Amino acid sequence: MRITRRALLGATLASPALADGPFPNRPVRLVVAYPAGGSTDTVARLTADRLSRAWGQPVVVENRPGASGTLGADQVAKAPPDGYTLLIGASGEMAVARAGMRNIPYAPTDLAAIALLTEQPLITLVNPGVPATTLAELIGLARERPGRLNYASFGNATAGHLLTELFRLEAGIQVTHVPYRGSAPAMTDLLSGQVQMMMDTIPTTLPHIQAGRLRPLALARATRAPSVPDVPTMPELGFPTVVGGTWASLVAPARTPPEILALIGATVQAVYRDGLGEAFRERGLEPMGLEAPAAAAFIAAEQRKWVAIAERAGIQPE
Repeated sequence: MRITRRALLGATLASPALADGPFPNRPVRLVVAYPAGGSTDTVARLTADRLSRAWGQPVVVENRPGASGTLGADQVAKAPPDGYTLLIGASGEMAVARAGMRNIPYAPTDLAAIALLTEQPLITLVNPGVPATTLAELIGLARERPGRLNYASFGNATAGHLLTELFRLEAGIQVTHVPYRGSAPAMTDLLSGQVQMMMDTIPTTLPHIQAGRLRPLALARATRAPSVPDVPTMPELGFPTVVGGTWASLVAPARTPPEILALIGATVQAVYRDGLGEAFRERGLEPMGLEAPAAAAFIAAEQRKWVAIAERAGIQPE
């Protein structure tokens, strides 16, 4: 599909910000602040493909992992504000990092939201060797064995760590945190039984759930997910505050001219309707498709939420 710039924004093409020709007239760089292969990278590659087809210009995905996603986000925040460097902003560097890191080199106002693309609620899983088939049984087991159940996370002060700590407080149990450097090594040890439980996203864990290698107990979401319809939600099970997960947004340097932000946003909405949203759903990602104002409000609320969770759990920024 080729979407004409004039059909998208009409008169904005006369803007001084587009004096060098219709945007984009050269390749666009789409930064992912995490390694290739994860859910955020999947969102980026699907989005890049659709934008490239719409614009008739390459949209090149560039993985820049490090420092809980803040390395890549900082590069985009400091990039020329011309629309040619964008970020798939995940919950880690856009919100959760504010709860766990002291010296983040960019402010929330340094990045401008264009769209909220997907949401991936966290799901509580146990190794099948754990003698618990429900969340209530897991809580009972943890109370019988205080501190002896280990839970994995993909790093200190990540969404999985903070939300599991909130669940621990709400349930009145003692479980031991084992942080890893990313989801993949944590999942490896969960599958082998080196750790007993973990909160991770549905796209990452669904193949293991379907194969019986992991047992899902609860979804940290207000409503059930179509991909795991038999898994009850945390609010259903008596934990209304244990709701959260990861998400992916499209953002740009904050000083990018508003007409370019609007053009990119209009293209995103067009390709979303033309199949991008369905492509996300097919891979277990929950499509969102929020436009810039709603996306910005969502991200600001997430920043406040994760800081509040960290404070309640007694997790100090490092």
